Amino acid sequence: MAIDYKKLADPFPRSDWEWRAERCGISDGKPWVNVVPYIQNRAIQERLDKVCGPNNWRNEFVRWGEKAQLCGISIWDEEKGQWITKWDGAEDTQFESVKGGLSASMKRAAVQWGIGRHLYEEKDVFLIGSFERVKGWVKATTKDKKDIYWNPNDPKLTGKAK
Repeated sequence: MAIDYKKLADPFPRSDWEWRAERCGISDGKPWVNVVPYIQNRAIQERLDKVCGPNNWRNEFVRWGEKAQLCGISIWDEEKGQWITKWDGAEDTQFESVKGGLSASMKRAAVQWGIGRHLYEEKDVFLIGSFERVKGWVKATTKDKKDIYWNPNDPKLTGKAK
């Protein structure tokens, strides 16, 4: 199967994007959050399955230092008759530390193949937050440990802003 490597870098539809708080704070007594888009590992796996075929790619993880890991994503290159591997790494995360670090390192390795790279070109989105917990909203914590909640379904994020 000849692989069209350019298809790995096809932009993901906005409906596949998820958002995480990059920065948050309080200005004039009002909470705010800057969020950036990302894609989940499942979307990466589906892209690799679709473009390469489920048997023509693999990943492997190697511990890197005390609290980090490297992920290598390999794709079988029929023309060269060998596996081509691209690596990247990430530290353990605060939530589900090792699992989060493995996931982050795979996302970073996928970018080496062009998968999701277009998201780096997206601008961060500024949102007004709340100090009150709101059902369905996500918590972010300021540097001075104040909790701020933000709406992951804000129209600015879904592309349905008026």
